[in-house]
Amino acid sequence: MDLPLPYTQTRPRPRAGIASPRTEEFPSAFRARPARYLLPRPAALTLAPQNTRFPDSIQEASLNIRLTIVLALSALLALPALAQQPPRMSVESSQALFSVMASINVCGYDADLSQSNPLRSQIRAEVLQAAQSQQAQSALRNMCAFYEDHQQENASRTLSNYVSLGLNMADSPRLELRTKESDLPPDAIFVLGFLPLLQHFSEAANLDAIWQRHRSGYAQLLQSLRQPISETLVSTDLYLRRNLSGYIRHDFVVYVEPLAAPSEVNSRNYAEDYYTVISPTAAGAIRLDQLRHTYLHYILDAKVLSRGTTLERLAPLLESVRSAPLEDSYRFDIGLLLTESLIRAIEARLLGGRKGPDQPKEQLAWDSTRQGFILTRYFYDKLVVFEGDEVGFDQSYADWLHDIDVAQQKKIAASVPFLASGTPELVHKTQHREMLVDLAERAFASGNFDGARNYAQQAIQNQEDQGRALFVLARVAVAGGKLTEAQGFFERAAAASSDARIRGWSHLYLGRILDMQEHRQEAVGHYRAALNEAGSPELKAAAEKGLQQAYQPPARHSTN
Repeated sequence: MDLPLPYTQTRPRPRAGIASPRTEEFPSAFRARPARYLLPRPAALTLAPQNTRFPDSIQEASLNIRLTIVLALSALLALPALAQQPPRMSVESSQALFSVMASINVCGYDADLSQSNPLRSQIRAEVLQAAQSQQAQSALRNMCAFYEDHQQENASRTLSNYVSLGLNMADSPRLELRTKESDLPPDAIFVLGFLPLLQHFSEAANLDAIWQRHRSGYAQLLQSLRQPISETLVSTDLYLRRNLSGYIRHDFVVYVEPLAAPSEVNSRNYAEDYYTVISPTAAGAIRLDQLRHTYLHYILDAKVLSRGTTLERLAPLLESVRSAPLEDSYRFDIGLLLTESLIRAIEARLLGGRKGPDQPKEQLAWDSTRQGFILTRYFYDKLVVFEGDEVGFDQSYADWLHDIDVAQQKKIAASVPFLASGTPELVHKTQHREMLVDLAERAFASGNFDGARNYAQQAIQNQEDQGRALFVLARVAVAGGKLTEAQGFFERAAAASSDARIRGWSHLYLGRILDMQEHRQEAVGHYRAALNEAGSPELKAAAEKGLQQAYQPPARHSTN
């Protein structure tokens, strides 16, 4: 008997007796994605002002105009197939983010209010004034009750969740999701119930009218920030002597939102594109250091993916960071550890400018090493030589990886006194430490079923999210053709989970297993339970189909 393999991020080769994944199976909310989520691309807004007249030479151009020239040359140098879809390097505003931020502000989000741009206090007052009607007051109370119930241990974590929700909303007055609910990142899902409440409040208080009144103020902010943003990105590219064709593959978008705390920068990597949300201070300053950090991820994250042999050779270095205060993603992924070490080395070299004193630069590199990024000093020394060389970054990068002596680096790491805690990563799906169950889902998505099972079992032992961990074990059992074992895990997941989605999909698959065992009456009971939990169209449709007719596994196609 066959049971379709639940959704995975990849399409693993079917094993004997297991059908290939199909588009109706487990929702991609349960796919493991290391801070990568699908997000359709909104309309582009270039970094350069409209009607810009290019100067006669790049040397005579201001840095923000130089960035536009770089991008234009990139499009000319790109392959024909890619030249038709140039990337965005843009600074933008978003009505969706505005609406979310304005609403949480009137519900009590006050972080850094006194240091914020004057627009923030002005808009807060206008929103409260617009919410005087009985209908608006009722909508406001319901929305703020949700906000109060879903606050995190600090304002940064709370803000992070709502930023993720806003980035996954269509930029229109209707305030709808731009992607399927099942494709949302976990932090956005946590506050997804805020969306219908926001829609009701927006309509009652006419947030669209407030947005329209302040669009010119937002446009002025964008214009004032283009030059410092451009200078930061261009100076980074000039330092690395990057190949212009490196711009052709994905987008880098900076959203300016003055209703957020200016001390916070929220960055997301969705699919291949990178998004950063910044807020200026009352004086117009922004966190350019964190903007550069995100941009370096944009440049470097993909470079390591094609170097499987090198990563396998360097993997033993992970043994040296077991006691370091790193997020689990770095302690178990040498590619992430390597890239973050390089980024921090670049930041150290750029501290205080190219001609700045060496002592602060070396101290920053040492601080990074003590947090567990043990290759920071290695790359730092390589960058010192690189600055006086003429070789481009791409060639140098390949040489640097080739020259890493694993034994030597392990010996150096053994003498490092690691700190008790480290700084959280900026470009991440959430600000909190990644759990074992996250690693289990990621391993399953990559087809590493043994690793997924081990992580999930450890998650259960550590009293992490039991429902999610059992759900992973159920999928691993399905992948191995062990339907009886899978049935037991699905039953336990449905009983243990506080997540309606996990309960719903567990019941659905229990119904399918029971249909295959010809226990139709029991199967119908599980389909009904799945329908009661249905929060997504996919689950609802699958449950209704199960009620209408007994599940039939997909036919296997023989291969010669």
